[in-house]
Amino acid sequence: MPIYTGVRVQLPFRTQLEEALESKGFFVFQGHVSSHRPRPSARCGCARCDVGPNLGPGVAHKSRSAQAATSIPSGPQERVAMQFIPIDSIHDERVDAYVNLTELQLRNRLEPERGLFIAESPKVIARALAAHREPISLLVERSWIDDMAEMFHDIDKRWGSDIPVYIASQEQLKQLTGYRLHRGALSAMRRWPLPRVEDICRDARRVAIMENIVDHTNVGALMRSAAALDVDAVLVTPSCGDPLYRRAARVSMGTVFQIPWTRIGSDHDHDWAKEGVARLHELGFVTAAMALDDDSISLDELVGRLHAPQVDARHIERLALIFGTEGDGLSKRTIAHADLTVKIPMGHDVDSLNVAASSAVAFYATRP
Repeated sequence: MPIYTGVRVQLPFRTQLEEALESKGFFVFQGHVSSHRPRPSARCGCARCDVGPNLGPGVAHKSRSAQAATSIPSGPQERVAMQFIPIDSIHDERVDAYVNLTELQLRNRLEPERGLFIAESPKVIARALAAHREPISLLVERSWIDDMAEMFHDIDKRWGSDIPVYIASQEQLKQLTGYRLHRGALSAMRRWPLPRVEDICRDARRVAIMENIVDHTNVGALMRSAAALDVDAVLVTPSCGDPLYRRAARVSMGTVFQIPWTRIGSDHDHDWAKEGVARLHELGFVTAAMALDDDSISLDELVGRLHAPQVDARHIERLALIFGTEGDGLSKRTIAHADLTVKIPMGHDVDSLNVAASSAVAFYATRP
């Protein structure tokens, strides 16, 4: 077994990247990087150096004085074999996955077809990794290398050495993605097969349904509120925005990887509620359409039914809250299929709230 498998930093790119890596405790020499100090090897006959012989072609010995200058804290260290690859041009085909992230319709179509999504910011990437989502590559601003060292260790340990980390300047990232990246890092990650509605709802008592919500900020905000307020699962209708779209995942603060969710209805189903509500009924849910209607009951009345004694005919054991798109709200077909229509009491002649706000109010009010 080789004594050392090191990161290869593609050169020329010495002063900024290698100095940043060394300042974080990585062991750097001749373009190779390791997170542990090379240890003696019985196969190395050199009296001048601790480094074993399996370093690859063209790697010179490193002096002990230079080793001391880049030594890392004592204690067990993980081996890192990831690839740190500075990009010379924004036209590098290896970073095609990150090109023109502002083109919403293009990304919505291409990302699912390619079987990938883009996670933005170290926090979102970290939550995706914690949920065992597989990284394909990372695109990182040069200045964020230090702060992400622990994440690189974790990726290397879990996914191995084949995950490239492409490194670019702030200006290159802006040209590449089409916008100013404030959080320093992106990761192209592999999508996973979504579970069945029955699987994520089997043990759930409260679920949320997003009908045709197309604003990705609202999609992400609803997911975040659902996670924070202990909603058990979220169901997404065919025409709803993608919860894995970059902005939605970022606004959710990565909670899209924590709360169970899946699609309900087929891709070509414009009346998801006809069969979807029936599926929820079979699972024991009472469906509540959040909408202004002549027959609407107040949110307070809904809460009263949730907390009513089980012997009370009004008692609700399992609740499915349905939220509609911005502006038009829920479709008339969905309202007709739902068991209840519910409104939030409001003052000052305000008749509605943004769906991100109304969902948070409803989740808080109906919490167990």
